Amino acid sequence: MSHLYFDSDNNGHKSFELPGAKPHYNPDRPGQVKHIFLDLALDIPNQSFSGTCTIALLPIRNDTHPLTLDAVNLNIQSVHIEGTPQPFDYDGEQLHIRLINPTEAGKEIKVAIAYSVEKPQRGLYFIVPNEHYPNKPTQVWTQGEDEDSRFWFPCFDYPGQLATSEIRVKVPKPLIAISNGELIATEEDGEDKIYHWLQQQVHPTYLMTLAVGDFAEIRDEWRGKPVTYYVEKGYEEDARRSMGKTPRMMEFFSEKFGYPYPFPKYAQVCVDDFIFGGMENTSTTLLTDRCLLDERAAIDNDRTESLVAHELAHQWFGDLVVIKHWSHAWIKEGLASYSEVFWTDYEYGNDDAAYYLLGEAQSYLAEDSSRYRRPIVTHVYREAIELYDRHLYEKGACVYHMIRTELGDELFWKAIQTFVQDNAHNTVETVDLLRAIEKATGRNLLFLFDQYVFRGGHPDYKVAYSWDGENQLAKVTVTQTQAKNDNNGSNSELFDLKIPIAFGYTQPESHTPELKTFTVRIHEREQSFYFPLEKKPQFISFDRGNHYLKTVALEYPISELKAQLQSDSDPISRIYAAKALAKKGGLEAVKALSDTLTNDSFWGVRVEAAKCLAQVKLDQATDALMAGLNDKDARVRRSVVQALSKIKTSQSYDAVKQVLSQGDASYYVEATAALALGKMVSATLKGKEDEVLQLLNNVLRERDGWNQVVRSGAIAGLSQMKSSPVALEVILEYTTPGTPQPLRLSAIRALGAISTGQTPNNTEWILEQLEELAGESFFLTQVAVVAALGQMETVKAIAVLHSLADQTPDGRVRRMAEEAIQRVQKHVGSDQAVKQLREELDQLKKENQELKSRMENLEAKSK
Repeated sequence: MSHLYFDSDNNGHKSFELPGAKPHYNPDRPGQVKHIFLDLALDIPNQSFSGTCTIALLPIRNDTHPLTLDAVNLNIQSVHIEGTPQPFDYDGEQLHIRLINPTEAGKEIKVAIAYSVEKPQRGLYFIVPNEHYPNKPTQVWTQGEDEDSRFWFPCFDYPGQLATSEIRVKVPKPLIAISNGELIATEEDGEDKIYHWLQQQVHPTYLMTLAVGDFAEIRDEWRGKPVTYYVEKGYEEDARRSMGKTPRMMEFFSEKFGYPYPFPKYAQVCVDDFIFGGMENTSTTLLTDRCLLDERAAIDNDRTESLVAHELAHQWFGDLVVIKHWSHAWIKEGLASYSEVFWTDYEYGNDDAAYYLLGEAQSYLAEDSSRYRRPIVTHVYREAIELYDRHLYEKGACVYHMIRTELGDELFWKAIQTFVQDNAHNTVETVDLLRAIEKATGRNLLFLFDQYVFRGGHPDYKVAYSWDGENQLAKVTVTQTQAKNDNNGSNSELFDLKIPIAFGYTQPESHTPELKTFTVRIHEREQSFYFPLEKKPQFISFDRGNHYLKTVALEYPISELKAQLQSDSDPISRIYAAKALAKKGGLEAVKALSDTLTNDSFWGVRVEAAKCLAQVKLDQATDALMAGLNDKDARVRRSVVQALSKIKTSQSYDAVKQVLSQGDASYYVEATAALALGKMVSATLKGKEDEVLQLLNNVLRERDGWNQVVRSGAIAGLSQMKSSPVALEVILEYTTPGTPQPLRLSAIRALGAISTGQTPNNTEWILEQLEELAGESFFLTQVAVVAALGQMETVKAIAVLHSLADQTPDGRVRRMAEEAIQRVQKHVGSDQAVKQLREELDQLKKENQELKSRMENLEAKSK
């Protein structure tokens, strides 16, 4: 077992690169794969399959020897080329074919590999009912990204190799099989049925897919092309509710990307126990069945619509235009994530899109501050799947938005369309995006890529403002706080950007303020700018439109912040003002935030105002939040409940209790109230513990519903009652097999949270349960176990995490476990330090007492 350590970069951030990380390159190509044909028969009862994989290869050079394919844990029975058996060596990871006849450059060969697989470890998954889940549907589905196709067929398993593909598969009736491309034939074979699918456009192996199940098929269309939704029978209405906007999205993206949807059909298949939210296999996206919304969930769940948009956008970015190497995956994942933003803009308006983008930025910033900082493009890692993080998705989306800001709308879409049209059915690297931008617009954006893509980080701005009335000058001082003082004047942590600063003047008869904007170059650690203005502005909007990825701390007078909160037409600018007001505190800030919570026209600003009110520790904040419980938008009510949980008074407790007892139209509001009550029963509200235990128990018994959201909220609430053995017993009850999967995963995660206040015996009990659960092979169970162990404050959790990291076949779980070990070490270390200080203090007190006693004795004797 190797020693675990975390390097830090020179900015003091944890390193992305873990021990064992190394540069990764695509392998040498023996030739161009022209076509892959899988002819398979499934044996679902035995969770196995067998068949042949035939690869048509056009050699690039003469005498390629040997021919090496990726193939993990397959039973290789024979290899033939044009009917002639070929000798081969197989080590369980790669198949080395010793060709009898040397290859000739430009002369195609067909390599037929007969093989079988029993209980595949990854790549292809069998979902079947069992004693704990007898109602689970029978399904088979695949997941290839990043490099898991090699677990279900032999191939050149890297994204730079593109080929057409074909899958012919025998499945038992009444199951149906869906795959890439077009269904070209079906035939009956006794109790079985054979489905034959052909994908005529080239794509990489990781996008080859197969989904098998007793699905309901809901048919739609776009420009005459089939658009189908496959779901478990009984969920047809949920399918239309969840995916019904797909044809409109296809029209929208076809227009925006300047390239009509490129494949013969588009299918979305919702499968059970899927390990991701969705996977954009060419023309056939797989989605988790947990994305299917019932009528009540649709009230305030926007994630399903965003997921559908994200995976559809990949049909252009990822499937039509393919990355050449995993290090450039941000090209597709960033654009797919950004597609969620501009679909939101199209469907719901500018304010919703701006707030959605702020959420993307905040997700990235959370990872950057708490986990690690890395360049978006890096080829140094242990496994490619490690790259699939918030730098890749959310920061990538923000980079695309900054490109759009630099170019303007017209030139941005011209550049995107040029990129798609020039690279359709080909592979790309980041430099190809830069080239397309320059070709379409004449702009060289390497300066932006150098700062945000090829190195880690972002600017942290502190912005101060003052007004010189005598000279009619506005002074704005901007400090890049992420950069340290450097006497030489050079600092690699500095960002060099042109940022617009607007001064706002409210209009007596207009809701829209007048803005006077200046663009300044910010490139030093601290710079002061002076702006001559005819009169004093009411407010200042730094980075007008808020288009650049950054953090901002506004140090303005309270009057300017209030005016910005009330009058700036940009919702993100109003949110920054609200946060700055909350830091100032006081009654004036509470009143301004209260007015915003009640009156702001945009729900996202009201959500943030509620969060800010919770930070101001005044009774008047509670009164304002109570009024917010009646907001018409469920998302605001949810934020208000979260805020009230931080104000632990009888008044706030009664209000949250009423929300949970009486119910809400939104599942999420109820779930948040359940969590909030668990958080509130401490300190002055400790006497309410039994009441909350009973209420949360009632929720667990009575509120079975969509995706177990409300019951999971109750479990999360119980996990906050850290010293309660009763709460622990209830949570443990729901970790047992047979509990609905979403609820069970919530209960497993909750064991970590509640462990920190339990007795040593109960902590041991929790560890034993988690150690047993760690032996389960299901990916999401392992993730939940790691999350729980990572919250614990005992050195014994480290041994369980080490064992899990050593045994799991999944690189994501391994990395999560190793990062969790670091967190536990930190918890344990700080605890030990506190314990040592207490012991030292006790010893000093004892010595001091002895000294006092001796002094008193001496004084007594002297008398």
